[in-house]
Amino acid sequence: MKRLLSILGAITLVGTSTTSLVACNKPQYSEDELKKEKEKHKIDTKDQTIKNNLEWMASQEKPFDNVDNKYYYVVWRGNKNDSWRLIKFQNNQQDKLKNKDEYDNYKLALVQDLDWNNTFDLTIQKNNLKWIFWHKDIQYFKAVYRWNLEDTQEPNLILDENNNIKVNGE
Repeated sequence: MKRLLSILGAITLVGTSTTSLVACNKPQYSEDELKKEKEKHKIDTKDQTIKNNLEWMASQEKPFDNVDNKYYYVVWRGNKNDSWRLIKFQNNQQDKLKNKDEYDNYKLALVQDLDWNNTFDLTIQKNNLKWIFWHKDIQYFKAVYRWNLEDTQEPNLILDENNNIKVNGE
């Protein structure tokens, strides 16, 4: 009986790890779905420059793998009951592995994810014990946007009463 249970356990373990491995490489959205999502998540503003250059990002795009010196806006929280927070940071070489924001024992950081093909990913850490990755858990990440213009001042964004991103003053 022990031998049978060992065999079944080994088969289950192999099957589970293979499924997980395949699931990690599967894109969240197809190319057409991604285009629709980007349109759906455009910021509602009168300023056409902001509307055309503030781009919603999906984790499958892996925007932090390369230093692009562009500004990113991240809406995140450390706990499901916490309020959403909006932060802005520049994706540059000096700050690549530094914390981007922190509050109440939670840290938002950009780290190298060794489990996901050595890419860089946003993480939320609590006391360096609990790690939540952007590509794995969207309950703690509401949105990530990239400002695509380098020669123009990035917009001043805030969260409205419904925790949606909007341009300050509109």
